[in-house]
Amino acid sequence: MSERLPRARAIRLGWTCAAVAVLCALPFYLDAFWLRIGLFSMAAAVGAVGLGLLSGTAGQLSLGHAFFLAVGAYGYVWLAGDPGPGLPTAVAAVLAVLLAGAAGGLFSPVAGRVRGIYLGVATLALVFLGHHVLLTADSVTGGFNGRSVPPLELGGFSFSTGSELTLLGVPFGAEERLWYLGLALFAVTWFTARGILRGRPGRALVALRDSETAAAVMGVNVSRYRSAAFVVSSMYAGLAGVLLALSFRRVVPDYFGLVLSVDYLAMIVIGGLGSVAGATAGAVFVTALPLLMTRYADQLPLVAAPGTPDGTVGPTEAARYLYGAAIVLILLFAPDGLHGLARRLRRRRAAPPPSGTTAPSQPTASAVRAKEPTP
Repeated sequence: MSERLPRARAIRLGWTCAAVAVLCALPFYLDAFWLRIGLFSMAAAVGAVGLGLLSGTAGQLSLGHAFFLAVGAYGYVWLAGDPGPGLPTAVAAVLAVLLAGAAGGLFSPVAGRVRGIYLGVATLALVFLGHHVLLTADSVTGGFNGRSVPPLELGGFSFSTGSELTLLGVPFGAEERLWYLGLALFAVTWFTARGILRGRPGRALVALRDSETAAAVMGVNVSRYRSAAFVVSSMYAGLAGVLLALSFRRVVPDYFGLVLSVDYLAMIVIGGLGSVAGATAGAVFVTALPLLMTRYADQLPLVAAPGTPDGTVGPTEAARYLYGAAIVLILLFAPDGLHGLARRLRRRRAAPPPSGTTAPSQPTASAVRAKEPTP
């Protein structure tokens, strides 16, 4: 057993290094469409990991995740743009994440006292309130038409197409540059979230999800941990909002609606509640599916190309039907999501084969009992 564990870790480390190498090499071979899908998926994965910590690990239902993504996206645009303070873009990105965390902190007293469906309804109000503010605060948000996103700059390096950059004969535009930024932010999200789950805060949140009474008896400050989970989830959502804004290059209020919050719930349910890898898999599935169906709509049956007359099923609607059906199948046959399904398959494959010999049966009580002397 002691020899098997280091070997398993070495194999896992090898697969991780191979995956990182492949992801780093993709911008040299993929065109802008596929890189854009990857960027949107990485941004969605960052936000889904945060929602997974809140809903999957802490057991708090939230329908307001889109509000905190909007705070991160519009916070970055306003802090770095004009009108606005015009701060350096790197500083604006950090402050936008902190601003989303502050918004979550303002709501955390409610999250610390309300639970279940009541918390879901309370967070749902944030989405409608935020959408109204985005439409009416023209000087900050640009109103219905939104605002263009200032490109991020780090140490004089711009993540835009303004300056020419060629590596190994491949021109690096905005998508290629943002790809590596997205990888770095996703790596930070992955390791920090796994650290939270494996540490004392993760154990406290799991105990809180299973039973608040038992968690309180074990010394867990229920209100404090529930509020902290909401703040941390909001900061992850703010980071996802910043990355989404940089990827879209323009933010509009209609994107940050209730549909986006439902999409994030679908991500963590399909991927697996309480799992960082599961949230990532669900984010990739939900994000990439409508984009792929839009591109290949003319080759798919029963799916109409974008812009066709009403009465037909477009690629976006067809994608929602598909991952809606995926949610139903997951709940019926794999309640722990894609991550749990993959884990069970991995365990079944790693299980030792039956030896073919049966273990000797245990002797019965009468057989091992000492013989009583005859009178």
